[in-house]
Amino acid sequence: MSVNSPDAKAGGYNSLLAAAFMLIGTTLTAFDAVIVRLLAHEVHPFVIVFFRSLFGLLVVLPWILSQRQKMISHYRILHVLRAVMKIGALVCFFFAFAAAPLADVTAIMFTAPIFLTIGGWVLFGEKYSTGRMIAVLAGFVGVVIVIGPGQGGMTWALTYALIGSAVTAAIQLMLKMMAKHDSTQTLVSWNLVVMVPLAALPALYFWTTPTLAQFGLLATQGVLGALTMSLMTRALGMADASLLAPIDFIRLPIVAILAFLLFDELAGTETWIGAGLIFGSTLLVAGGAHSTRRKLRSPD
Repeated sequence: MSVNSPDAKAGGYNSLLAAAFMLIGTTLTAFDAVIVRLLAHEVHPFVIVFFRSLFGLLVVLPWILSQRQKMISHYRILHVLRAVMKIGALVCFFFAFAAAPLADVTAIMFTAPIFLTIGGWVLFGEKYSTGRMIAVLAGFVGVVIVIGPGQGGMTWALTYALIGSAVTAAIQLMLKMMAKHDSTQTLVSWNLVVMVPLAALPALYFWTTPTLAQFGLLATQGVLGALTMSLMTRALGMADASLLAPIDFIRLPIVAILAFLLFDELAGTETWIGAGLIFGSTLLVAGGAHSTRRKLRSPD
């Protein structure tokens, strides 16, 4: 196919648009971390999760009401299980954002693709090259550097972030199976529909009524969360993850700048070295997956 053909031009336009969607979503995610830090010392993480789910549901509610026939799902128990896991992952991340440097938590969050690779190997028997397995090990070396002994009391908070990343990878593995029958919008909508009542139960136990300013931040976070999910889902549907993965890492310098300006946090050398290893390993993992897919599609 010629690079000047209509299909090539359309593919290039889609890739560019996907990159733009990913960049916007990544930037919004960075601001989401800041909002959690502003809220977490006065509003319990379970309460934050509840309002995030509630306002996110309100954003997608018009689609649900207008496309009710598309809400028919092949899964029921899995929607509940996925919602419980999502609540658990968010609570882990919110605890980490409240207690540890934002840049360190963000670096640890990038390990989700590494856990995804391990899950694919253990659960689905996916075959990986020696290079990809070395990349996974390098990623965990990066984790050790970020969480290392120098963090002192921050180690447990960063461990929460690591647990949250592992749970996020497990959710993605579930979605890989569920997406065979349910559309992306159906999966997103059902996730929010189920999360709201489930998140309300622990939120009531830890309840403190938010102030007007806190309520505004919670509403903003819910809207940003739903918008980010839509943008990133749209981007991944238009271009390969291996192309978009590097863009997501722009989140780290954005978070580092915001943390310095708002909370006087300066990311240390260990953070950047560990994040660099995690970043490189994730790119190798994503690149290996992309190469495997190309070989499977090849007519040879």
